[in-house]
Amino acid sequence: MSQALPHIGRARALQGSAAAFVVFGLLLWWLLPLGESSPGGTVSFSTGARNGVYQRYGELLQKELADDMPRLNVKLESSEGSQQNVEWVATGQAQFTIAAADAVEKYKLANGPGADQLRGCARLYDDYVHVVVPRTSSVDSIKGLRGKKVAVGPPGSGVRLIAEHVLDAAGIDLEKGITPVPDGIGTAPELLEEGKIDAFFWSGGLPTSAVTDLSTDFDIRLVPIGEDIVEELHKQGRESRYYRAALMPADAYPRAQAGRAVPTVAVANLLMTRADTDAKLTEGLTRTVIDSRDHIGGEVHAAQLVDLRTAIYTDPLDLHEGAQRYYRSVKP
Repeated sequence: MSQALPHIGRARALQGSAAAFVVFGLLLWWLLPLGESSPGGTVSFSTGARNGVYQRYGELLQKELADDMPRLNVKLESSEGSQQNVEWVATGQAQFTIAAADAVEKYKLANGPGADQLRGCARLYDDYVHVVVPRTSSVDSIKGLRGKKVAVGPPGSGVRLIAEHVLDAAGIDLEKGITPVPDGIGTAPELLEEGKIDAFFWSGGLPTSAVTDLSTDFDIRLVPIGEDIVEELHKQGRESRYYRAALMPADAYPRAQAGRAVPTVAVANLLMTRADTDAKLTEGLTRTVIDSRDHIGGEVHAAQLVDLRTAIYTDPLDLHEGAQRYYRSVKP
């Protein structure tokens, strides 16, 4: 009897060790991105202009992805904006990007290279059109820009596209009715402050830090874009059907708006990729975008508007297979 006791003790000890090993293994499996649980490699993500919301959003998303998919290296690529972003993804120069719906539709209608391969991951937030002038300017409507020197964004930007449409809706030819300056949000505020331009267009999430900073150093105001302009935009058809009337909230730029909401135009932004992008990668990236809304929204306020209920509406793009998997997995 006395000889059996040590044997039982050793057996129990071995059983306890085995159980502890199993528990440790399960915890390791749960906590660490082993095997195929985390996609690896390098992917490129095209963003936008310096000082723009796309660029800052991309930087913050890159940090979130480093936590969620640590084996994945996300390389950010600066661009001129929406139009160039769409082209880069369509032709494989970038794997993911953010672009406004009007730029996507324009590329599809033109049947650009790879247009049939474009897919949506999520509808994010809306861009609001800003038309910024000095507070002392005589310009009080879009029609008042006629004959002025106006920064309309670089040729590959979403700003240039929407500026062209808005001016056309007011009966102004971008090339002949104004003196167009191909500067964007990175340099246009400084040009306005120095008196080298009379106004600038910008289309971005609210608030855009470059406009906020300008308003603290220089007296500016925002030119309203009335419903008459929106009606004319919709008559244009094609990509202009993605523009909608909106109000820039009174607290977007308090110093520039004097407590008043400003009528303007808005257009949805889409997170997008190609049909041949790995489904598991796309599913994981879409998950991170939705789950990181509050973290990113703490610095990019527009990101707070990312909503699971509306994220699936990526018109004019079909949802990518990986994004579909994610939305099905979280469906109540």
